[in-house]
Amino acid sequence: MKLCVFQGTFNPIHNAHLDMAEFILQNYGFEKILFIPAAAPPHKDYDVKMAEHRLNMVKLAARNNPRFEVSDIEFRLSGKSYSYLTALELYKIYNIDGKINFIIGTDAFEKIESWYHSDDFKKIVDFIVFVRENNFKPERFQHLKEKGYNFQFTRMPFEDISSTELREKIRLGQPVDNLVPKIVEDYIRKNDLYKTE
Repeated sequence: MKLCVFQGTFNPIHNAHLDMAEFILQNYGFEKILFIPAAAPPHKDYDVKMAEHRLNMVKLAARNNPRFEVSDIEFRLSGKSYSYLTALELYKIYNIDGKINFIIGTDAFEKIESWYHSDDFKKIVDFIVFVRENNFKPERFQHLKEKGYNFQFTRMPFEDISSTELREKIRLGQPVDNLVPKIVEDYIRKNDLYKTE
């Protein structure tokens, strides 16, 4: 199978995440998008208590699309949630045709060389890089191509939703109905999340 992975903190998952995943399905011929919420993100401060909530919200957001699948693999692996180690496990679980395709934004991809075992990671995945800025200059990434990173850029018209700004809206009690799925918004309200940031 051709597998495309969408890994992230998803704190919380929002409509732009879902739109990106749907865009990839429609334009790249994958059978499914595998959402992988990071249990213990290595590059971010995180609240251990929130990890299970983040996983639950991704499951809720994805449940009505049969081509979206959610994996708790990083919750079953001990230690920090390193993408390289996760990818190695995925190759054991799935019968993957070619390489895993890995969705990433330009902001994160710029820092890819700082990732855990990046030189090994680049050998086992192909990157689909979402352009997230205007006046994009692809030559900024030429050095990564020369170092053996296999990637392609893609862009789509969508509102670039900031999870940080979204959490602040929730904290202030502002409406977020056009930013997250209703079922996720209900979960956030029911569990009183993001009230103390």
